[in-house]
Amino acid sequence: MSIRVNKVTKLYGEQKALDEVSFSIEPGQIVGLLGPNGAGKSTMMKILTCFIPPSSGEASVNGYDVMEDAMAVKRIVGYLPEHNPLYREMYVKEYLEFAGGIYHLKNLNSRIEEMIELTGLKDEQHKKIEALSKGYRQRVGLAQALIHDPDVLILDEPTSGLDPNQLVEIRNLIKEIGRTKTVMLSTHIMQEVEAVCQRVIIIHKGKIVADDLLDDLQKQGNSLEEVFHHLTKS
Repeated sequence: MSIRVNKVTKLYGEQKALDEVSFSIEPGQIVGLLGPNGAGKSTMMKILTCFIPPSSGEASVNGYDVMEDAMAVKRIVGYLPEHNPLYREMYVKEYLEFAGGIYHLKNLNSRIEEMIELTGLKDEQHKKIEALSKGYRQRVGLAQALIHDPDVLILDEPTSGLDPNQLVEIRNLIKEIGRTKTVMLSTHIMQEVEAVCQRVIIIHKGKIVADDLLDDLQKQGNSLEEVFHHLTKS
């Protein structure tokens, strides 16, 4: 099992961001965590990447508990947060050298070249990150998340703010990555899920209200959007 979440609750003061959330994800799936803004998507991802602890419940990645084996989890997870935290004054290749160095990669140079090729950064590798468009900055973020060859990739709103051409390119890249890795991405955009994901988990007010294969979920209404609005209207 790549990801296992069992009755996870997260409290911020008296506010319950997650309410006994449970799900599991098999290796090799691309799963969309879909929900309105404030539903708990980012909180769930921060727990799975060991940025914040759950208030109660259990979560593990490839058998490693996020509380007890945080360093082991971080070694096998690639993470692209919603607000891509890049060092904009660094050059693209320089930044990837820095990111890869954190993992003490023995094949760092060849791995950087591989990531530049995979994410389409060849013509941008000698530019400063601050000079790149948002689409190319997202590519740098993906390259950083993949540099250590993680088993699981967690992407929080990976196409937020991109133009139509950039959307298509990043979605195709995520699908390509999903051929060999477990991918979990959060979004509130229906078309994102339909374009990329095999399975959808819908979360609303901190609770899971649906968890099914995309095709099966779409059959419950005239469209995924209709099903989503029905489940999250309250």
